[in-house]
Amino acid sequence: MAKISDRSIKSVTKTRKPAKKSTKQLTDAQVHEVFARLHAIEPEPKGELEHVNAYTLLVAVVLSAQATDAGVNKATRPLFKKIKTPKAMLALGEDKLREAIQTIGLFRTKAKNVIALSEILLRDYGGEVPADRDLLQSLPGVGRKTANVVLNMAFGQPTMAVDTHVFRLANRLMMAPGKTVEEVEVKLEKRVPEEFAMHAHHWLILHGRYVCKARSPECWRCPLTDLCPFEPKSEARGV
Repeated sequence: MAKISDRSIKSVTKTRKPAKKSTKQLTDAQVHEVFARLHAIEPEPKGELEHVNAYTLLVAVVLSAQATDAGVNKATRPLFKKIKTPKAMLALGEDKLREAIQTIGLFRTKAKNVIALSEILLRDYGGEVPADRDLLQSLPGVGRKTANVVLNMAFGQPTMAVDTHVFRLANRLMMAPGKTVEEVEVKLEKRVPEEFAMHAHHWLILHGRYVCKARSPECWRCPLTDLCPFEPKSEARGV
């Protein structure tokens, strides 16, 4: 997503008034335009968690809870060179896994969950990751967002994985406003045009991560400014 994730712009932002929330939702045509523009910028957006198969993706997403993708990648890059299956993870053991991921927040609990889910996958699913949301959510450390990411990235299902960025943009853009991630997910599933459903959450994550940031949205370089009801728009100085 090169054009909107370019960090080379060095500016100072300012907002003149406290942000005010619009109550008017985007029309269907405007929602279509949002995704059409994001598609034009990056036709095939990719998740930033590094992995080699469905199993390592599942592990990476479990480890990413309350952690950055960059931090997870730093820990899993050497790990996934050797560990690619539940069987290999069990052979590694919980103690060595803890050592490998100790730079990640909550690493002790996460290591315990990864070992436990690996045991279940090996015992009940022949070492394969199930392509079913309910089965995935039954695994230790796997919530709905994690399951949706795996279903989307590993199995090509058009799910809506609502993380903090997707939740913020859905509300800030008034595209699918909601008070809970579940509410936002349901609304997005109804509002995102079918042609964009497969990559919708990736576009929103990347846009929220690099442009429409929580505290200092970089509105001056946002391709959605004219569609966004969020006020006031931030301005750039000293460019």
